[in-house]
Amino acid sequence: MIVESLKLQNYRNYEYLNMNFDEKINIIYGDNAQGKTNILESMYVCATSKSHRGSKDREIIRFDNDESHIKVNVKKNDMNYRIDMHLKKNKPKGIAVNGIPIKRAVELFGILNIVFFSPEDLNIIKNGPSERRRFIDMELSQLDKIYLDCLINYNKVVNQRNSLLKEYAFSGREDIISSLDIWDMQLVKYGNDVIKSREKFVKEINDLVKSIHTKLSGDREQLEIIYEPCVKEQDFESELVRVRDRDLKFKCTNIGPHKDDMCFLINGMDVRKYGSQGQQRTAALSLKLAEIELVKQIIHDTPVLFLDDVLSELDSRRQNFLLDSIGNIQTMITCTGLDEFINNRFSINKIFKVVNGTVSSMEHR
Repeated sequence: MIVESLKLQNYRNYEYLNMNFDEKINIIYGDNAQGKTNILESMYVCATSKSHRGSKDREIIRFDNDESHIKVNVKKNDMNYRIDMHLKKNKPKGIAVNGIPIKRAVELFGILNIVFFSPEDLNIIKNGPSERRRFIDMELSQLDKIYLDCLINYNKVVNQRNSLLKEYAFSGREDIISSLDIWDMQLVKYGNDVIKSREKFVKEINDLVKSIHTKLSGDREQLEIIYEPCVKEQDFESELVRVRDRDLKFKCTNIGPHKDDMCFLINGMDVRKYGSQGQQRTAALSLKLAEIELVKQIIHDTPVLFLDDVLSELDSRRQNFLLDSIGNIQTMITCTGLDEFINNRFSINKIFKVVNGTVSSMEHR
């Protein structure tokens, strides 16, 4: 799988942009705040319909404009796909694949699989549970449309249920209590599907991460990832009944997969609580490399890898391990300069220089 080209119009700090990528290593370099990450973000939006930063469409559109356009050409299994995205400030986005409009963003998932690695991912271990849930959801949504559909429906039910809980707190209407039973059935239905998919995903990635981390740590450490569901699948329905008074008191849904977490153990020790920063970063790197391998196994193809200014955050040993692990994957690397460690030991196929929203292509290395 490769991204062949990208066209942008009125996207963030780009008025117009047209880029053609090499199928192997692409370096996008320039000073900070010039627009390097915006290039990667635009392709991620075309893969998932959302920004990896959580930005809303109106925040992505170039200042003083009402619309933005993204066009990405993808080659996958000897087939060509053109993804067109039309972002609007005050209306829902328009999406077309090969010129045919799609009605739901879920139809977009799976055409372009991206593994996105940024400095923020190095903190996934020590940050809060929402970061780890986001990691699972971002990857599973690209790999499994049924999961994405269940997750969307589950989140809708949680929001609706929370609205009812708040309404009851202000009105005291007894009919709201009886309607909660209906929403609880939906919550359990979609929630259990989410739990099952996450459990399977964590088991699969755990099987891969062990050998990767063992090599990365020089055979000194064993890494294990444990899925920590807020509630077990078989207990979800009864637990909802048990904690309903608490939900009514706090006016929100207190249990369910929206409260899940993952635990990372090195040699049986909780890395988040007791690990050094180096151990936390090594575990995060192992997790991302395992993610790449898992995507390969599931889609029977290679994903596109985005390394967004992450190399500068790693020491030389971890840099080398990451670069050696890339293999034949198409990779987009953003950095602030053509660092010596890259020039000396890494094959670069295409170089782009970014200066204040203008991109110039340089000769192959």
